[in-house]
Amino acid sequence: MAATPQSVPDSPAVVADALREAAYLADDSTALIAFLAQRLGKPVLVEGPAGVGKTELAKALSRSTGRELVRLQCYEGLDEAKALYEWNYRKQLLQIQATATVQGEETGPVGMGEIFTEDFLLERPLMKAIANPDPVVLLIDEIDKTDQEFEAMLLELLSDFQITIPEMGQISATTHPIVLLTSNNSRELTEALKRRCLYLWLDYPSRER
Repeated sequence: MAATPQSVPDSPAVVADALREAAYLADDSTALIAFLAQRLGKPVLVEGPAGVGKTELAKALSRSTGRELVRLQCYEGLDEAKALYEWNYRKQLLQIQATATVQGEETGPVGMGEIFTEDFLLERPLMKAIANPDPVVLLIDEIDKTDQEFEAMLLELLSDFQITIPEMGQISATTHPIVLLTSNNSRELTEALKRRCLYLWLDYPSRER
C-alpha cells in the first residue's frame, strides 16, 4: 500500500523498502531509527562526516512519505528572526500610513491588532513547519554551526511543537513533522538536545553496500 503523509509504517522493513523506492539504500540502523521517528514522533539527530548522505536521508524520507521537505540551513550567527519568523516592517509602515489618512481626513492611531496579524508575518522554516496544516519533513541542517542559545530555543520548539508569538499568542502544530537534525560533529552539542532526540550515526558506506 502506498504511503500517505499521515500514515505510520508498520515496521523498519517497510521503511527500508520505501526508502529504497525513493533511491536511498538504508542499512538496518537507519531504517530502525527512521521507523521510530515516525512511530514515536521524536526528532532524530544524525551525525557523521560530510558527504555520507545525512541530508539525502531527509530528502528520501520526504519522497517516500509524500511529505513536503522544509529545510533550515544553519550557519554561524543564525537567530530566531531568520529561523522562526519576523515581522514585515515595511508592509506594517505602509499600512499605518494608509490608515492614518483616509480620503484626506485624519483617523485615529492604528491598533496593534491591525498590524500584528498573519498578513504581516514572514514565516521562516521552523514556523513554516509548525504552522503547515499538512505534515512535513523538517530538516535542520548542520545544527553544529549554531550556538547553545539557538539550541535552547530549538529545544523548546521540539518539546511542544509550538511557537509563542507575543503579539498573536501560541501557534501549535496540527500534525507533527518528521524532524531530522544533522551535524558534521564540528562541535559538541548540548546534552539536553541529545536527550531530546533519537540518535543515528552515518558513516561512509562499506564496499558491501
